[in-house]
Amino acid sequence: MHIFFSGIGGTGIGPLALIAKQAGFDVSGSDKQDSQYIRNLQKHGVTDIHIGQTRKNIEVAHARQPLDWLVYTSALTMENREPAELQFCAEHGIRVSKRDELLNFIIKEKNLKLLAVAGTHGKSSTTAMAIWLFKQLGLPVSYSVGAKIPFGDMGEYVSGSEYFVYEADEFDRNFLAFEPFFSVITGVSWDHHEIFRTREDYQQAFCEFISQSKHTILWQEDADYLGLEPAGNVAVFPSDNPHIEQFKLAGHYNRLDAWLAVQALHQLTDTPLETLMQHINQFPGLQRRMEQLAPNLYTDYAHTPEKIRGAMSVALELAARKNQPLIVVYEPLTNRRQHYMINDYKDCFRGAAQVYWLPSYLAREDPNQRIIPPDELIARLSEPGLAMPAAMDEDLQRTIQAHLDKGDMVVGMAGGGGGSLDEWLRQTLAH
Repeated sequence: MHIFFSGIGGTGIGPLALIAKQAGFDVSGSDKQDSQYIRNLQKHGVTDIHIGQTRKNIEVAHARQPLDWLVYTSALTMENREPAELQFCAEHGIRVSKRDELLNFIIKEKNLKLLAVAGTHGKSSTTAMAIWLFKQLGLPVSYSVGAKIPFGDMGEYVSGSEYFVYEADEFDRNFLAFEPFFSVITGVSWDHHEIFRTREDYQQAFCEFISQSKHTILWQEDADYLGLEPAGNVAVFPSDNPHIEQFKLAGHYNRLDAWLAVQALHQLTDTPLETLMQHINQFPGLQRRMEQLAPNLYTDYAHTPEKIRGAMSVALELAARKNQPLIVVYEPLTNRRQHYMINDYKDCFRGAAQVYWLPSYLAREDPNQRIIPPDELIARLSEPGLAMPAAMDEDLQRTIQAHLDKGDMVVGMAGGGGGSLDEWLRQTLAH
């Protein structure tokens, strides 16, 4: 079977393309721009990738080998009501779906049990931690995670696996397509406002996801937020368990994620908690989660107040070890989010010595929404004078370098992909 992935450079589609290849399917794809994710796929043998989601490019792929199935990113139809690739497939009778349908197909065909990790924040780290634990226990595991990890690919199919570990994203209600054997809920707070128009709609989606899961674990705070009570198939944990602070991982939020991963593997494999805790203390992290690019220079995926607070908890602990001032460079992800989040930033950067605030990274925007400038967002912070507007230019590069030369710790926080602050830092200051 030949499967074509539209948006193959995305963190959801890219790993699935690699999984499909390893599961024995022929794979090709397209994306609107080149990226490090595409280059990573090419290194792993997915070489038939076209830049430009055009009719011509899919015609070339189809001519080389007839397509049986097109899997497309949700962003494709959000950015273009009549995508050329979908039109081509309709004309040629080619099966079309989003990623959930193909993943369910693979899970069923390979007789896998789904371990799904869902949540507004913490799901990438928790997914990666669960994968790490399976590997440390010597158990074969297949998986898909939305970030690069140093101990495997972003997606992998391993013959003989009992479980498929999946970062179940709520965007476009993707996670509602699955009926997991075991679900982990890492933290819930209203997000993806263009999909979930009200907070209640968002909460209901998570309740529905949990109802579709055979077993679920989550924090007491999230159970309260969702209006859930403990039941035979829903286990609720207090977040103040003293064992959580026994982990050696930096950052309170990292330790919370670690506890959930340990509990999941404990229930699934009957491995003693003490053994799992020892393994998780050696967890090497993942890309863009306080990833070090150069001495004292880090990058993190934080782009919502909850994610920022989580990143700050890690950064402040790391900075305290060397008695360093913490400098943050922040690039908001999408302007549409800012219209909902503008009053939620408040004290999320507390502890930083200085924040440089960039214009929002634009993606899937509503053309009718006003672009909110950095100074207007900064004005909503609880600490006046903490942040200042900045631009991704040579002046900022010199400013960051001056902080690094003084021995300050600098963390770039950004959720965007190609052309984002993360990519700029890698190109200009990483070494």
